[in-house]
Amino acid sequence: MANAKALVVVESPTKARTLKKLLNRKYDVVASMGHVKDLPRSQLGVDVKNGFEPKYIVIKGKGSILKELKEAAKAASAVYMATDPDREGEAISWHLSDALRPVNPEIKRIEFHEVTKEAVLSALEHPREIDLNLVNAQQARRILDRLVGYKLSPLLWRKIRGGLSAGRVQSVAVRLVVDREKEIESFVPQEYWSLLAHLRKQKRTLTAKLYSRNGERFGSPVDDGVTVIRSKDDVEAIAAQVRDAVFTVGEVRRKDQLRNPYPPFTTSTLQQEANRRLGFTASRTMAVAQQLYEGVDLGPEGTVGLITYMRTDSVRVAESAQREARAFIAKQFGEAYVPETPRAYRSRKAAQEAHEAVRPTSVHRTPDHVKPFLRSDQAKVYRLIWERFVASQMSSAVMDTLSVDITAGSYLFRATGSKVKFPGYLAVYRDLPENGENGGDGWLPDLVTGDKLTLVELAPQQHVTQAPPRYTEASLVRALEERGIGRPSTYAPTIETIKRRGYVRSIQRRMHPTDLGRLVNDLLVEHFADIVDYDFTATLEEELDQIEEGALDWKKVVQDFYKPFEHDLRQAEQKMPAVEMPVVDIGEACPQCGRPLVRKHGRFGEFIACTGFPECKYTRPLGIGIPCPQCKVGEIVERRSRRGRIFYGCGTYPACTFTSWDKPTNQPCPVCGSLLAIHHTTRRSELRCINKACGHREPAHPERATDAKPSEERTPVDAKS
Repeated sequence: MANAKALVVVESPTKARTLKKLLNRKYDVVASMGHVKDLPRSQLGVDVKNGFEPKYIVIKGKGSILKELKEAAKAASAVYMATDPDREGEAISWHLSDALRPVNPEIKRIEFHEVTKEAVLSALEHPREIDLNLVNAQQARRILDRLVGYKLSPLLWRKIRGGLSAGRVQSVAVRLVVDREKEIESFVPQEYWSLLAHLRKQKRTLTAKLYSRNGERFGSPVDDGVTVIRSKDDVEAIAAQVRDAVFTVGEVRRKDQLRNPYPPFTTSTLQQEANRRLGFTASRTMAVAQQLYEGVDLGPEGTVGLITYMRTDSVRVAESAQREARAFIAKQFGEAYVPETPRAYRSRKAAQEAHEAVRPTSVHRTPDHVKPFLRSDQAKVYRLIWERFVASQMSSAVMDTLSVDITAGSYLFRATGSKVKFPGYLAVYRDLPENGENGGDGWLPDLVTGDKLTLVELAPQQHVTQAPPRYTEASLVRALEERGIGRPSTYAPTIETIKRRGYVRSIQRRMHPTDLGRLVNDLLVEHFADIVDYDFTATLEEELDQIEEGALDWKKVVQDFYKPFEHDLRQAEQKMPAVEMPVVDIGEACPQCGRPLVRKHGRFGEFIACTGFPECKYTRPLGIGIPCPQCKVGEIVERRSRRGRIFYGCGTYPACTFTSWDKPTNQPCPVCGSLLAIHHTTRRSELRCINKACGHREPAHPERATDAKPSEERTPVDAKS
């Protein structure tokens, strides 16, 4: 075997192709296509009476792949397991090593966080053994999830209906959405008022807001220790008192304020920002990031991974990457844009500091340089990652801020303004306000203490306190992360699961619980309080981290979880009531037998069915209440493509073949008379004519788009999950 090649094993064909181009002929690279072994699908696969020993089998369809891997390993001088640098990757390497060791005992594990030639060669020079602590942490998570899923889900089938599921993380995610909906429903809005004074100094105008009276501050009902102006009469009484007062400039405060850049992306912050800026779902973001990590053909440069490993909760950056970024920033923007010392950011307490943040493998591969070689979604995500990382290593922005107190008798008004004095990191990465926030105040005219201002107008402003907003995918990921629930690799598949199971619906990028989601959640909260308890789930995640560190035995963690869980299962079997989702008469007769039609719940969501079942098997998808613009007979229904993309079609299909990716409205097109459909882009929504030959477009009014869904919700599930 003197001339035998070394074998490098990775998970995906894309990663294998990239490594083949990076390594010389001494190495052969093959892909395992993910896991080759797992717990059986048809049974629990965990021996709860004998130390929770898992029963692993070769996954269906992977037998031929494993056979090919054994043949390749048998002929190799050595085998290097190069699966992803996380618990999941370690477990894949462990299973592969167990299967290949009989034919080749020379098996080592290598780990790299970016698919570049330098990183891969360095990893090959420093191989290690399989880390059993990582394997045990993954194994514990897998067994815990299997116990919950295979013990609890059948209970839901018996008590509610088939096709339901429960899970350690997914059920907590559903609870977050349901609890937020209950907060919104129980919220009682409160009216309050503020008072603006539009003032003028010579030809310059400014707006000041009523701040206090004799030192007593005004504010909203949610503020502590403030006076609330409750009614229009109250605010008009104040306006009457200040209308004839002299408005005099009091204290003028001007100072420089630093705005520091954000740290580079972690998995969750990447998902959040891609959702906010690009409208991408978490699963779509991770699928694109996986492609960028595994490698893209850049033409003359060859195939190379463009970003570091994208499943991480650390904001650590390698010193070499910092040096490269600082040199690039100095050359492109000037020395003033480079901070005196390299920026270091603090990760969350439980973050795995062995990983780096998500960053470009080289800042010299600018978004414009690689754009010709990328798809549109790849280019957008890469630009986001590149700009965030470069900005994270730049100088702070300096804001020139001005705050002016203006007296009017016993009342004090305050005006504020700011402008950019030195852009710093803002030259690369502009902050994007959160929902409901404005973009900041403009600049004020030059004012000095004692200046007299002319009152132009007093403008009372009515306000109503707002209920907490429904979660977006971005804010749901943030809520899970802040509570310590789940880990970077779980956020995207968790959200996809609760949507696919019909527990939540995404409407205008907001997560709404369905009736089914609320029912399942309420039953779980009543009978399995620990499973859906935020703190309990977070504590369990911490214990998994301690298993990874070698501080806890995985079997003890599973045992401590299972004992009370088994007790709750027995109690729920006896006490949980059997419930049925209500059927709703839609006031329409069955076209086949004439009996009433009702709206029912099935494993794939709501649908219309005949009450004569099983004698009459008539069913159709649930319509959206809009007649088909093509045949004028059928009703528009919501459907899903084979890849999970939502689209709209005629309920009489195949008799009528009308389809649309955008949701039709009942608004007629003012040009051709056809229907308008709501179309969402990243920045705005608009109404477009269904008739493509017409091409009419107009801004979407909020009341017309209430139930519309953004097109970005129609995305495939993350391949990794």
